[in-house]
Order: sequence, then structure tokens, then C-alpha cells
Amino acid sequence: MVKDQAILILAHTDLPHVLELSQKMASYFEVYIHFDQKCLLPESYKSKLKENGIHFIQEISVNWGSWSIAEAAIRLMALALDNPSIQFIHVISGQDWPIKPIREIYRFYENNSTIYMKAIEAKGVKKSGEPIILWQQYYFNYDKINRRTLFGKIFHRLSMGLQTVCRVNKFKTLKIGKTIYHGANWVDMPRDAAQFMLSYLDNHPNEAKLFKTGCFSDEFWMQTILCNEPQFSERIIKDNHRFIKWEKQHGSYPAILDDTDLPSILESDAHFARKLNTKDSAKLKAGLQRDIFTNTKSSGQVLD
Repeated sequence: MVKDQAILILAHTDLPHVLELSQKMASYFEVYIHFDQKCLLPESYKSKLKENGIHFIQEISVNWGSWSIAEAAIRLMALALDNPSIQFIHVISGQDWPIKPIREIYRFYENNSTIYMKAIEAKGVKKSGEPIILWQQYYFNYDKINRRTLFGKIFHRLSMGLQTVCRVNKFKTLKIGKTIYHGANWVDMPRDAAQFMLSYLDNHPNEAKLFKTGCFSDEFWMQTILCNEPQFSERIIKDNHRFIKWEKQHGSYPAILDDTDLPSILESDAHFARKLNTKDSAKLKAGLQRDIFTNTKSSGQVLD
């Protein structure tokens, strides 16, 4: 079987879960993983990945809120696109899990030219009390400053206030006239859309600088590039088929999912759920295996 779809996994934690996820997806997809440089990746795991034909790199130290998240995805895209067989790519988290049979997911996107991506115009939207358009209008450097530390939080507030007073506007400085769009960085898109985005960044240094000096730019760059191009915007469906529970659970927001979430997941039309982990989601995985994968097998389809 020629694998013509690629799963791109951004991973930073819980290696047993990432290995299990990648092995499961490798039955139908070429799998490419970027491991955060801060993640200790033992030789035993590297060997298991290689044995399963799973591609992996560990090139970027990934920091929350920084361009590094987008950079890791870009490097995976470039790696996948080097394979001429790949016609569709999926960007998922290392904490994702399939919630439909693997073959069913594959077939949904087979010979599909649609882009599945959450995307809204950023102007007028607020998150955590801040207009998110300012996350691109102002300058940030969270590749070097840990946004999640107390210092990072204080720095962010002070930086926002100072840049507001000084009327900083990168859009004017960099001569950016495009509408800025925002959405989740978990996307599914055909080869030509991914190729266009990477080429666009290479050929538009001012817009590349806009994203690289912004905050949470992994949630802006793909949407802004594609939504401003009619050849791609008309092909976007704003549904990325991800099941996410926007509540705090197991110390995480969004929630780490467990077996209590199984009924909602079974009712969902999503293809992947996040977040799952080895510790809290074992019963959920077992329930999905029983109610989705095993029952699917008994109806005459393959387990995965």
C-alpha cells in the first residue's frame, strides 16, 4: 500500500502515548513526529519508531506562545512534502487519539481537495481579556522568555501595556495589509495548500517577520495566509474534526480526557480527540477500542 497521507505529530511529553499513537496511525499513514528538544528521547524509543517506519526529528526547543510551535510544524511539513507520494497532511498533537477507525479517517480525506481548518477574523475577538489582534500587532519573544512562568506573565502584561502606550503597530511598520485570521493549529489540508504556505513564507519576509515576532503565531499563520487567497479560502471548511473539552480536568485546560468522556466522544463526528495521556486516559482508550475499533471489526471492517 502506497501511503499518500501524512500524520504530522507535535510531541513534547508522554512518550509511551506518542509511540502508541504513532504505531496506530502508521497502519494507513506516513507518520512524522517532531519531539521538543527538551524531551528526553531514549534510544529504545528511537529504535521502536524506526522499526515501525516512523519518521522523527528533534530540532526545535518548543515554548508555549512562541513561534517555535509553528516552526516545528513547518519543518514536519517540509519533511513530508519531500515525499512526492504525500497528497494530504494532518497536523495533530502528541496528546491526540483517533476516535474513528483508522481506515475510515483515511478514506474521508482520500482524493479530497478541501481544507479543514478553524478560522475566524481576529479583529474584535478577545481571549483572556486581551484583543487577540494585538498578539500580532505587537512584538513578543517567547522563544526566549517562558510565557508560563510568573516572570513571563508579568513581562507579558508590562509589554502589552507599554506597547499600547507607545502605539506600536507592526502592521504599519511591515506594510501588512492583509486581514488577520486566527484558529487552532490542528488542521487537515491537501498538498497544494501546504506547499503554498511554505513558499509564501519564503517569498514574503515581512509577513514571516510578523508571525515570528508575534504571540501564539501558530494559531495565526496558516489561517492568515490561506484565508486571504481566494484559490484556497473558498475550499476551507471551518471544522477540523477534533473533539476538545474546554474545561479543566486532571489539572489541564483544555481537559485531559478520561472514561467519563466516552459517551460524548461516541456521539461526536470528530476524527481525533485531545488531550489524552497514559496515566488518566487508559480506561478511555480501552473503551474506544471496545466500542469503536473492536465493534467495527465484528461488522466486517479492519480493527484499525
